[in-house]
Amino acid sequence: MPHDHPHEAGSGRDHAAHDHGPGPGHQQDHHHGHHHGLPEGADGERRLLAALAITAGFMVLEAAGGWIANSLALLADAGHMLTDAAALALAWLAARMARRPRDARRSYGYGRVQVLAAFANGIVLLAVVVAIVVEAAGRLAAPAPVEGGLMIGIAAAGLVANLVAFRVLRGGDRGNLNLRGAALHVMGDLLGSIGALAAGAVILLTGWTPVDPILSVVVSLLVLRSAWSILRESGHVLVEGSPGGIDEAALSAAILDEVHEVIDVHHVHAWTLTPDRPIVTLHARLREGADSDQAIGAVTRLLRDRFGVGHATVQAEFEVCADVATTPRH
Repeated sequence: MPHDHPHEAGSGRDHAAHDHGPGPGHQQDHHHGHHHGLPEGADGERRLLAALAITAGFMVLEAAGGWIANSLALLADAGHMLTDAAALALAWLAARMARRPRDARRSYGYGRVQVLAAFANGIVLLAVVVAIVVEAAGRLAAPAPVEGGLMIGIAAAGLVANLVAFRVLRGGDRGNLNLRGAALHVMGDLLGSIGALAAGAVILLTGWTPVDPILSVVVSLLVLRSAWSILRESGHVLVEGSPGGIDEAALSAAILDEVHEVIDVHHVHAWTLTPDRPIVTLHARLREGADSDQAIGAVTRLLRDRFGVGHATVQAEFEVCADVATTPRH
């Protein structure tokens, strides 16, 4: 995370301000009123726990049925549900941790634990897809008999269970990566159940068993696309990527255009604590004689109203940038 902290070096006229919410920007260092924690909330926890109970309960039935019916589609879906149960447990734990208040060692609290959980879930999904594709290749090379009737019955029950779990999770905050990652796991199970139903029907009507591994691969590829999206987005947050919709050049230009006390903007850094929590730090050089508190307030309000930044740190300068003045020359 960038560490452009406010300085008191130079002429003694440097100021810094933090804006943390929808109220007026704070214009003094001693005027804070921080609210760094981003709790997921009890509603998200309840949804995750309910989905976990549904997924874990049905996983046992589907694994047993897949073994008896000798269906790769059912066994693959049961294996997927096993990873989903673990993923949902991780997501639930992350949601609980995110509600913990900030402390001396974690000044932003535990909100990013949920992003870590989403990233871990994305990696697990990729591994599951690879395992299913490898097993499907073996089944295509050496087709095995499959009990279509039993396969259809179990897949139908799984479809109902997954629909309920998916609906529970989708009813939560759709902007939360943790819940989205968990819902993606359940969506994979939902697609797996549909694929198993289709495969069972084809086997009953035609006796063509290769449809079982073929449909398992199709389902896996559908899950792969969404898994990659979650992995990419959570990875972007973890490497301190710039928030979507915030271009640093456009941000600097807007400040220079609308805040007339500012004549230069530099050391601009924008990142996200979580996808819905953008953070910006910057240095603003002011015109001689400008009111620094008024200028800082105008900048923080512009960042909040125009770019949706609820947490901004603005360092005001009148002469040489403190960072440049204190950087050793080589």
